[in-house]
Amino acid sequence: MTTETLAKTPLHALHLELGARMVPFAGYDMPVQYPLGVLKEHLHTREQAGLFDVSHMGQIILRGEHAARALETLVPVDILDLPVGTQRYALFTDDNGGILDDLMVANAGDHLVLVVNAACKDQDLAHLQTHIGDQCEIESLFESRALLALQGPAAAEVLGRLAPEVKNMTFMQFGSVRLEGAECYVSRSGYTGEDGYEISVPVAQAEALARALLAQPEVQPIGLGARDSLRLEAGLCLYGHDMSQSTTPIQASLGWAISKARRVDGVRAGNFPGAGQVFAQQRDGVAEKRVGLLPQERVPVREGAEIVDAEGAVIGRVTSGGFGPSLGAPVAMGYLASAHAALDTEVWALVRGKRVAMKVAKTPFVPQRYYRG
Repeated sequence: MTTETLAKTPLHALHLELGARMVPFAGYDMPVQYPLGVLKEHLHTREQAGLFDVSHMGQIILRGEHAARALETLVPVDILDLPVGTQRYALFTDDNGGILDDLMVANAGDHLVLVVNAACKDQDLAHLQTHIGDQCEIESLFESRALLALQGPAAAEVLGRLAPEVKNMTFMQFGSVRLEGAECYVSRSGYTGEDGYEISVPVAQAEALARALLAQPEVQPIGLGARDSLRLEAGLCLYGHDMSQSTTPIQASLGWAISKARRVDGVRAGNFPGAGQVFAQQRDGVAEKRVGLLPQERVPVREGAEIVDAEGAVIGRVTSGGFGPSLGAPVAMGYLASAHAALDTEVWALVRGKRVAMKVAKTPFVPQRYYRG
């Protein structure tokens, strides 16, 4: 795909103006870094506030009296009892329990707002239309709204200058907020492990809002490179890498995302695709599962590296890996045979033909700092 055929977000011209290095990502021409550089962008987000353009992601609205009940037939999450003004992490599953995508679902009162991954958004929209299009109204916001993420410990102070009420929000709260004259959806959430906000803004007003935020002294523009290292340090999965249609929520260590009401003993047990397989895995265990990994040498271990035991037998694979600037050391995640997945188990990654010692570790690798009030 050439640069000419790549899609562009509403902030594309601003990225070029700011000196971004652009790369193809999920069919879009996206900023991987700015002149500050990935390492400094990462640390700046942890220390102050970073602004991310995530407009390539898909935003969808579901309307109608039965929208929540309909959506519950596609996800193992409690949507019916999701309080107005809050959002929840969810997973689309297939008939084998495989993960089709992960997403956020917010209750805006008379409608639900979904945010899905960029690479999956067209198939997600089709999935919704095919399975529940006769039960609720489905509206794509792909072309009409941009999405910004303001992340870091100074985020509340920065956004509070534009709308003081956002400072009273807590982690995973959601609401309509007027910012720089634009009617926005704002959630106190993000993909970095830091406090912060995600802001859905009409396309026509996206650049003005981005410029207003970048004008604040604490804010720097941040690219995809630092977004990836931040989420990896926070132990957060990337769809298509750390989970996919070939992995179930149990294998991906995302059992916590199956709401109590939807579990095998819940008040609305099952009734989502692949429930039988997921419940069987909860009961019987799985052959392999996702774990955190800490290389014991200063050698980054990248996605695709095989993991072996002391005898050299392959027991797993790395799905995400790199250097953790805040930790000051390499970090990774991957899938390991369950017999080797206990904390502190020593395993080895094969990097350019050499064995690199690693230990199974808890995630997140750096403390999450979500604001819970």
